[in-house]
Amino acid sequence: MSRTLNFDRGPRLIGMVHLLALPGCPRPAPVRGMVARAVADAKAWARGGADALLVENFGDRPFHPDRVPPETVAAMSRALAEVARAVDLPVGVNVLRNDAASALALAAAHELAFLRVNVLAGVAVADQGLLVGRAHETLRQRAALRCRALILADLRVKHARPLVERPLADEARDLVRRAGADALLLTGPATGRPPDLEPLRALAAALPATPLLLASGVDAAVVAATRTRVAGWIVGTWAKRGGRVEAPPDPRRVRALARARDRS
Repeated sequence: MSRTLNFDRGPRLIGMVHLLALPGCPRPAPVRGMVARAVADAKAWARGGADALLVENFGDRPFHPDRVPPETVAAMSRALAEVARAVDLPVGVNVLRNDAASALALAAAHELAFLRVNVLAGVAVADQGLLVGRAHETLRQRAALRCRALILADLRVKHARPLVERPLADEARDLVRRAGADALLLTGPATGRPPDLEPLRALAAALPATPLLLASGVDAAVVAATRTRVAGWIVGTWAKRGGRVEAPPDPRRVRALARARDRS
């Protein structure tokens, strides 16, 4: 399933496929129901005009800080296979909270277009404790697996703070030039809350060739306001029915996002 995430074609609208709770969680959903919901959500995004999908184990709260158990990877693999079969879009994966090794394994096995890594380098303090970036392992694992998936790395990921704060542009340069990120994600402080757009100009000046995406709190107005300033958006909460993160995507809201993306 070699469907490339190409930022040269204009800003990309990436829709979140939030998986229901997987086996091993305190209150898991039935696996068949989880897969059916993932496929339905993926089709809704595709019909509305999304350019790509990001599949994530969002229902697995409380999250493991790093490596997830085998049953999580197995369930995500089943969902990814069915989503990729159901839609003709690039698909990516994020294994929460910060399991880049499992995400890479899934990306290699399913020939995914990209993976998201919440903390690729440095250390962040989150509700899971310390999240430690392992770029030295992640980049070597990608090479060893001959995996072509892009690495989309969060810049100061939501629901966390860096252990030691530095100028944001310096952190961004290190994520790209030292840690090997292919694109950067700018988020707000929490799920559904928008990022501060003030740093966009400085980040573009620091890394003019690196795609920068907004990855939380994005609505149609944000898409319209930033369509010439960013390489894309990862959207979840606002596109759901009633703006509720646990609800399925609302086709009308997805189409509104697509129209804002395409507005000339």
